[in-house]
Amino acid sequence: MKRVATLTAAVLLAVGLAGCQVKSDAGGTSGGGEEISFLTFETPNLTPDYWNAAIKRVTDKHPEIKVKKLVAPTADGRTAYAKQLLQSGQFPDVMIAVTPAGFAEAGELYAWNPDELKDFQFPTANPIKGKYFQLPANTQTIPPIYYNKKLFADAGVTGEPKTWDELLAAAEKLKAKGTTPFVIGGGKDGFASSMILAGIVSTDLYGKNKDWMTQRREDKVKFADADFQAALTKFADLANKGYIDKASVSRDYAATEQAFLDGKGAMYPMGNWFAANADTKKPAFDIGVFNFPTADGKLIVPAYTGGGMIVSANAKNLSAAKKFALAFQLDKTQLDQSVKADGLFPAIKGYTPPADTGPVFKAGYKLYEDAVKENAVVHTFRWETADDGLLPGMTDKVDQAAQDLITGRKSVADVAAFLDTEWNKAR
Repeated sequence: MKRVATLTAAVLLAVGLAGCQVKSDAGGTSGGGEEISFLTFETPNLTPDYWNAAIKRVTDKHPEIKVKKLVAPTADGRTAYAKQLLQSGQFPDVMIAVTPAGFAEAGELYAWNPDELKDFQFPTANPIKGKYFQLPANTQTIPPIYYNKKLFADAGVTGEPKTWDELLAAAEKLKAKGTTPFVIGGGKDGFASSMILAGIVSTDLYGKNKDWMTQRREDKVKFADADFQAALTKFADLANKGYIDKASVSRDYAATEQAFLDGKGAMYPMGNWFAANADTKKPAFDIGVFNFPTADGKLIVPAYTGGGMIVSANAKNLSAAKKFALAFQLDKTQLDQSVKADGLFPAIKGYTPPADTGPVFKAGYKLYEDAVKENAVVHTFRWETADDGLLPGMTDKVDQAAQDLITGRKSVADVAAFLDTEWNKAR
């Protein structure tokens, strides 16, 4: 799954830093003499076996490297966990899907040179002050909307919504049939609560102004501005109309995904990584996928390229750490596995996904390819990194804001003011 967006000094986990202990799993060390530590995370798609096999493929080719695998406590908390480890003097040598911002500016990360990035399709993705600290390993569309074809048919929804009004009409028909229109989550994996908001902001604001977030960093725009509040209002209205189950914000990512697979809701806004489980954990209904609808039906596809490994500039065995990171990210078997296990779109020159990928993956991949051809791809709000992303610590605040709107704890105006206040604190 993709990274969180940005970080520096904000939001440490609620454990004492001095007492921080690295979480590693039994048997999580592989290889030979030059030891490096590697921070991973686990999801329903990316299991311990997945990571162990991937590490072993690299160490089989490079037996001189010994890898100690570390595991973040939550799927979406890996950046905060890396911060915690840095503060306690246990910063990992290699990390995957950890936001580089903040670490990079503090001089903690190795900056990749152009020759090292020559095999990547978008080598200049996510610059931080003109340098590149994270391997641009894959592209993810965030969020397409996956849907239960049977529930759509039962409710008389005959087409895939392309406009916002069509989406609302579909939601109303589903609700009238006693079906929860949208499956969302939250809990310890806050991103599952802000997926719809990410889609709205990306299509409504970034579709008109791709540089909106850069302008926010320059204080030319604010969250309290009318256009951003309009996006917040569209999101809040979904909950107010009963299209989102307010109690769902306590449900973690794994339970959220399972709820959709169990048929407990009709539409599931989620990153394209969901396609992996949609194809392998086939439910009792067919799953379709469509682009996040726009106000007028114009093709706009939010996506993120990055998510790859970062390397500590202070790694004891820096050469081994770099070698491991590149070998891991460019391994053909690993790329194929990332497609099948996590539905990723590898951003590696000349790469083609395996022919035996499932129908949900293929449908989502075609949507992305069509958007690339039409130059219709924009950044995904909340998931951007580097110089054009949210300030450090703000992703958690966006998730919190989304949950406050869903539950009605805060008004749209209060949420906008909250985000601007937290932005100023994060500077």
